[in-house]
Order: sequence, then structure tokens, then C-alpha cells
Amino acid sequence: MIKTDILIIGAGPVGLFTVFEAGLMKLKCHLIDALPEAGGQLIEIYPNKPIYDIPGYPSVMAGELVDKLLSQAAPFKPGYTLGDRAETIVQQEGSFLVTTQSGVKHLAPVVIIAGGLGSFEPRKPQINQLANYEKKGMHYMVKNPDDFNGKKIVISGGGDSALDWAIYFAKKSGPVVTLVHRSDQFRAHKDSVTQAYGLEAKGKMKIFTHAEVVALQGATKLTTAILRTKEGAEQPLSIDCWLPLFGLSPKLGPMANWGLEIEKNAIVVDNTLDYQTNRPGIFAVGDVNTYPGKLKLILCGFHEATLAVQSAYKIIHPDKRFTLKYTTVQGIQGF
Repeated sequence: MIKTDILIIGAGPVGLFTVFEAGLMKLKCHLIDALPEAGGQLIEIYPNKPIYDIPGYPSVMAGELVDKLLSQAAPFKPGYTLGDRAETIVQQEGSFLVTTQSGVKHLAPVVIIAGGLGSFEPRKPQINQLANYEKKGMHYMVKNPDDFNGKKIVISGGGDSALDWAIYFAKKSGPVVTLVHRSDQFRAHKDSVTQAYGLEAKGKMKIFTHAEVVALQGATKLTTAILRTKEGAEQPLSIDCWLPLFGLSPKLGPMANWGLEIEKNAIVVDNTLDYQTNRPGIFAVGDVNTYPGKLKLILCGFHEATLAVQSAYKIIHPDKRFTLKYTTVQGIQGF
């Protein structure tokens, strides 16, 4: 059995920063994550995309941010249970016993859920024999952009992810990128839409609106996508890769059965104090929680984690008083 002061469910950016804040208060942490490596969505979905709203970083790649957070947490020697999902939670004698899918048991007086979107899966298009082409030319996310160099790419979707990757690949040398969207109204940022049409004008991108991919062809791998317009006309496109980027469908998974108050697939917390849930001793920070005025931003998750750890200290050490000292004064003293 693994024993710790704070058990963190989720090893994404907010979970990793929680380790740092807890370490400043001499609290040890252990993290559980269903993904095989720390970093959460930043590593699993878009490690090579820039993030622009982290204080002090005009621009930072998602993967680089994770590396910095891991380094920041390292002096406090957190433990990790990766590639294993937290399944059940049982309260016993002032602590919580959390058991993972593989049967590993963890015991801690405080649990902080930093699960991001929870367990998530891509929204899949309704196309016959879709599974036959998964990872054989069809991909729901881009993990390594270099894998797509020199390939004929069709991207479906109208959100930020679809536009960002279409622009990224169109700017690189190689075949023309094709962007397909079922409407002429994009959900992506206006600047991205302007960039996309600018690249189309330069002959580096083709944009089909009021259209969608309705069928796939290829014997052993994807070779053709059938495009259908709103008028019903069909057109075959010779391709190497299709990226249907329709977003993610978030699910809380087993946490939905932990006796927590849930609202619209998020965990309700008291935002006026410490982001504690309806179960004392269990906190929720980052994208996994909800409260009036909630913003799903990494920097907001950092703030929530900081306050949650302050209350966690009082639960773990009810007879002690912690005096906040600035890191500019005391520096970083690891374990």
C-alpha cells in the first residue's frame, strides 16, 4: 500500500503544480493517472502546440511547460502511479483508500482531484468501417507532427484544433492540405480563420465548406476519402491521412460514482474558500471542477490548487499553524 499526505488524481499541469505548492508546506504527494506518462492532455493531445496564456511566457510549447512543471515538482520527490486509473474510494479512520484498476491501493488523509476533462475519447464520425482505418491513415489527434511530413492530409472540423493543425501543416513544405467543414461558420479564433483563407489564396490549402467526408476507401490502408457537398455531389480525394478533429467527449469515469456532487460532467466545488467538494477532505481543481464564474484555464487551475493545499494542511495537521513564507525569502527546500 502506498501512503502519502495528499493523493492527487491526475498528473496534468495542475496536478503537477499541486505537488510544488504542497511541497512548500512540507506535504508529500503521490499522483495517479490513467495515461502512461505525466503531462495530461498537454502531452497526450498537443505536446507541440504553443500556449499563450501562461504568466511569464509569451509563448510556451505544451511539452516544454510539462517539462518545467516536472522540474519544479522534482525537489519534493512525488510518487507516481501511471498507466493505471483510479477506480474506487473508501473513507476509513480519517483517511481515504483509493484503489486503481490494477488493484494498487493508496492511502491519504486528503485527495485532490486534478483530472482535467476526466477520461476522454475523441468524437468519432459516423462512417462505415471506420475502425478499419484507425492508425492506418486515420488519426484522432496529432502526437508527432513529423509523422505527417510530405503526406496528403485532409483535416475535418471547424474548431481551434482543426484550424491550428491545418495552418501548421499548410505552412510546411509538401502537398496541399485540405480542410473540410460542414458549415461556412468556424468556431475557431477569427485570426486562425483569416490565416487559413490566406493560405488558400496562396495555393497552400484547399478549403471545402458545407461539405463532409462520408466514406473511406483503401485495401490495407487509407487511400481515398469521399467528400459530399450539401447539394449531394460526391468527390473522391486521394489522401494519405485523414484527421477528423471534432473535439473530445469528456467523461468522469469511475469518479462519477464517488458520491461527489456532479453538474454537467464536472465536480461541483465551493469556490469561495478552497475548492473542496461536498465530501470533506476531497478537493477538485482545474478543468474537472465547476463553480459560478469558472474558467477552464491552466492558470486558474494553478490558483485553485494553491488554495486547496492551504486547507489540506489544516486537515493533515489540525494542531499546527503554518506561516506562509515567500519563496524569495526561504527559497526552495526539497525533501
